[in-house]
Amino acid sequence: MYDVIVVGGGNAACAAAASAVEHGAKRVALLEKAPEAQRGGNTHFSGAIFRFVFDKVDQLDRFVPDVEDEYPGFHAGVPEYPADAFREDLMKVTADKSDPELSDLLINESYDTTCWMQDVGKHKFELAKSVMGIKVGDTYKWPRGAILRTIHEGVGLSATWFNTLEAMGVDIQYEAHVLDLTQDNSGHVNGVVVRGLNGLQTLEAKAVVLACGGFETNPAWRTHYLGQEWGHAKVRGSNFNYGDGLRMALDLGAMPWGHWGGCHATPIVADAADYGRRDFTDKTNRLSYPYGIMLNVEGERWVDEGADFNAFTYAKYGGLILKQTKGVSYQIFDAKVMDMLEPRYKTSEPWRANTLEELVKQLPIDQDEAMRSINNYNQAAGKGDEFNPAILDGHRTEGIEPAKTNWAQKLDSPPYACWAVTGGITFTFGGLKVNTDAQVISTGWKPISGLYTAGEMVGGLFHYNYPLGTGLMSGSVFGRIAGRSAAQV
Repeated sequence: MYDVIVVGGGNAACAAAASAVEHGAKRVALLEKAPEAQRGGNTHFSGAIFRFVFDKVDQLDRFVPDVEDEYPGFHAGVPEYPADAFREDLMKVTADKSDPELSDLLINESYDTTCWMQDVGKHKFELAKSVMGIKVGDTYKWPRGAILRTIHEGVGLSATWFNTLEAMGVDIQYEAHVLDLTQDNSGHVNGVVVRGLNGLQTLEAKAVVLACGGFETNPAWRTHYLGQEWGHAKVRGSNFNYGDGLRMALDLGAMPWGHWGGCHATPIVADAADYGRRDFTDKTNRLSYPYGIMLNVEGERWVDEGADFNAFTYAKYGGLILKQTKGVSYQIFDAKVMDMLEPRYKTSEPWRANTLEELVKQLPIDQDEAMRSINNYNQAAGKGDEFNPAILDGHRTEGIEPAKTNWAQKLDSPPYACWAVTGGITFTFGGLKVNTDAQVISTGWKPISGLYTAGEMVGGLFHYNYPLGTGLMSGSVFGRIAGRSAAQV
């Protein structure tokens, strides 16, 4: 008999297991479906950025105490990120649909939970320079909110969690495929049925935490809930997330909650593997599109590449790319911005040419229409305020649709480069309704006794889109709450 069983192996599951031990659970099991060599769920593949509230910049000092030595002027260049700013960002990208109760909990607990990760989880942090830092002259400018990540990104985040859990005495079982939940006569969830290295077993517990991800790896569910174009989508992360936890909970009468037709999907290089490569982690991302233009197979611009900072558009644009013909688009840049592209672009070789005509002749698109689109863009670009990558600069196009509302420099400086991209699905938004104790709610609007959830399985936070760094933060916040609640059963 365990006190708490946690199903899953990513950030949320690990946070739940650590929190359960911290709050008095003597016997805690973590059941990871994957083999040990493939453990960690999507966390391993992540950039490990955490978005959290800080009212004063010096609140970051506990995480990066020597930051001024490496980046003089850091404190002066970082915007504060109070709760209202976090809420504004979250509501802006989710069309004001983020569950108000859960989003308030996420926001209000975000800083304290990050401190808890450092103190209890034993995580170390660094600036997310390669993704979020924008070099302007000799200094780095930082967008608000998503500034820190754990050292060694997702690989380090996952490895540290497992080291911490092992030191805490958590019983970590690999290749433990949980098939079902068990209940006693009162309806209390009291264990799981698991197929593991010892065959089929029923493990008993006082409470169960489901933190085993969404259904992004499941082509049948993707097609059913997200649409036909998602059937062949490449999966950026784990190839084990088939929605098992969601199915088990729904079979018990759990309430579906949130945006089941939505997901986090990001632009990735078009020839990426069908599933995330553990050695590549998140290096297939191609998120510098605000500094260039994107053409589809028809040779047309089809989206405002500069609608906002990529942290607030990338999780949506991947899905929009999949809706284009053949599910691909072509990102074109000139020499002015090549040094501004995120380092991940260097992991694949683009098409290159000294003229736009020579570049377009290499692309498998409608080349005549592509040149018309580029010429029309160049005629319309460069209007408004001066180009400034550190702000929404209003350097825009005029007289074309779709407009480019920021960072709309002309493509006029050779050499030119182009990367083909597709949409890579990261995680799904549809989940379960939970209360502020992370307890799963039934379709009868009552809690299911003994059942808790965290991570991607929490429904209602994200709709249509999501702000970078919020998924892992949610996993830690609700994992911590779920573990604490389960330990107190």
